[in-house]
Amino acid sequence: MKIRIALFLGIFVLCSLFIYFGRLNQPKQTLVDSVTSENHYGDRLPNQEKRQVLYQFIINRLSGSDGIFTNYLDTDQALNVATGHEVLSESEGLMMRYYVMTKQQDAFDKEWALAKQTLNLSSGFSYRYSPKTDKRYSLNAAVDDLRIIRALYEAGDMFEDARYTEEADTYGGRFYENNVKDRNVYDFYDESYKMTNDFITLCYIDLTTLQKLPIKSDKAQQLSSNMLSVVQDGYLSDPFPFYETRYQYETSSYSSENINTVESLLVILSLSEVKQQNPSSIRYLKEHVKSGTLYGQYTLEGTPTNDIQSTAIYAITAMIGSQIGDHELYENSIRRISQYQILDTDSLLYGGFGDERTQTAYSFDNLMALLAFAY
Repeated sequence: MKIRIALFLGIFVLCSLFIYFGRLNQPKQTLVDSVTSENHYGDRLPNQEKRQVLYQFIINRLSGSDGIFTNYLDTDQALNVATGHEVLSESEGLMMRYYVMTKQQDAFDKEWALAKQTLNLSSGFSYRYSPKTDKRYSLNAAVDDLRIIRALYEAGDMFEDARYTEEADTYGGRFYENNVKDRNVYDFYDESYKMTNDFITLCYIDLTTLQKLPIKSDKAQQLSSNMLSVVQDGYLSDPFPFYETRYQYETSSYSSENINTVESLLVILSLSEVKQQNPSSIRYLKEHVKSGTLYGQYTLEGTPTNDIQSTAIYAITAMIGSQIGDHELYENSIRRISQYQILDTDSLLYGGFGDERTQTAYSFDNLMALLAFAY
């Protein structure tokens, strides 16, 4: 019996580490210091045209019959992180939200049907599907399920069609049943082992969507209150106004190895959507977006650990600017994004964001930029 329990706990820990480090530490595009190609004229194109050529890149170069590719370059799809032409629930949810925002109902319907076909499990949406091995992973990811559910609620409002809202309620109820315990959200639910992990990653907390879940008002209020407190109490400091990485429920403690900027920005965006953003965070972002000095990772004290930047960083600050009505933050962020869009018509990555030398282009960077242009 002891051996079986130990084995079970070991698998549990491995699952937690697998989805946490496997999803969040996917490689992202690295920005270069300057634009060298004579065919790059990103700053001269209107945002609408930048968005359109990016959309065409995603549809024509970064998508297949199973959904949106994780990376333009394919791989054997055998690593512990999603690579190549694997499909992520993250990507499908982002694209669904884009189609709602741009009022494309037919395209939304097709993307939603594809997401269900490729990713739907009985307990949630598989965070990852590998076409080469025909493997649908048994774990969901709370942030991605919530994004898909949110897209359905938004579609119900935008297209004035109750069918989407009814589906959102169905999948929202399923999410609450599996990913929520004692009014707290957990990172994932593993369908194979019928269990969650034991912590929440702060950037997985979509405060807006949690408020929409089809549960009784007292439960909904307690859930929203609990998760807002988890986020707000993870604030680091006014000099470095970012957020801790994860919160361990059993010990009521936060932990972070270093601070990944994309993760903290997603936390700030979530807070902004419910009008709970910290003014110090906004001031910090405005300063560093303007100077082009938002780096990919920091120590807990706010010292950059590298000089890497990514498209997604400035895409999220653009969303934050739009959400809080800060035109300057939005426009400065869009200008930062535009400097790195590949607009060489001879490039295989034309319209997208990636590394022309290695021919890598990741879905997260490209889809976040697409959303930012549409905000």
